[in-house]
Amino acid sequence: MTHTDKINALALETLLAAAVAAPSIHNTQPWRFGFDLGTRSVTVHADRSRSLALADPDGRALYLSAGSAVFNLRVAAAHLGWQPVPRLLPDPYDPDLLATVQLTVPATAPPDLRALYAAVARRHSSRMPFTGRPVPEPVVAEMVAGARAEGAHLYVPDIIQTRRLLRVTSAAELRNAEDKARTAESRAWIAPPGAGPYGIPFTTSRPLDAAGRMPMRDFTGRPPVPGRPRLRFERHAQVALLWTVGDRPRDWLQAGQALEHALLVATAHGVRTSLLHQAMEWPDLREAMRAPSARWCRPQVLIRFGYGPEARGTLTPRAEAHPADRRGRHAVRTSNPGPPVPGDGD
Repeated sequence: MTHTDKINALALETLLAAAVAAPSIHNTQPWRFGFDLGTRSVTVHADRSRSLALADPDGRALYLSAGSAVFNLRVAAAHLGWQPVPRLLPDPYDPDLLATVQLTVPATAPPDLRALYAAVARRHSSRMPFTGRPVPEPVVAEMVAGARAEGAHLYVPDIIQTRRLLRVTSAAELRNAEDKARTAESRAWIAPPGAGPYGIPFTTSRPLDAAGRMPMRDFTGRPPVPGRPRLRFERHAQVALLWTVGDRPRDWLQAGQALEHALLVATAHGVRTSLLHQAMEWPDLREAMRAPSARWCRPQVLIRFGYGPEARGTLTPRAEAHPADRRGRHAVRTSNPGPPVPGDGD
């Protein structure tokens, strides 16, 4: 795309459409965006009104979601010909200002960022069964390298360790289902038709594994909703554990960028992904998810990946800019004229 020194309406819409395509827990989309004309910066703010009090009491998943949005902003900026310069937690006096992405000239953005732009709109979380065909090692290695480029690690376990991680995730799913308060919180994010752009669409197919091996999240609790399909999922799942050395807000934002980098790499190669976050919501089970040989491992999310059917898309989110304040900054509110991305979020 041709580079311009000015942020026009089309460029702003391109940036924000990419940002809101990021994954977020329960598809809560817990972010707000703004831009500063003077510094040519896009700002990412926490919207704590859409946080999860029980599933995410410390806000870790919120930061992870925002970090994913930051990475998408960087990819879209590179696509537009800008050099994106991200700054995490730039203002110690404003804890809700999570990041800024400054658009600088000249355009020397890494080619790999520009190459990932087409995958932004195609990426979505798939809760459907995968075929079981192994993802080739070079693709997995590229996912690992993408996470590492953002300061995080991607642990790809063998069969025995994969089964262990899935067992721990299953234990977390069972706890969530038996906890009435958590079940009520997750049910609150099931969006009926026409309810708006947030939450998990009521019409989204969320089948359960007939064999009980794959712990896909059940937002409705026990017992399962009558008529909910039970399908046979892949026998040998491929998963990857995203982890960081640190476990503070800055590390969570980095982990979010690493997560989206890995997911977009997978999408670019035709690989489907879904996020298994249940174990991260219980301190003891999150500890049990640690990679066995990594002493300082702080688990952030488990990624399931493989080959499977393509889900339906949705209309492109649109951005609406509002008048500048005295410092030349604009507040930006995003809206989506269509339903949420089917199956998006955890």
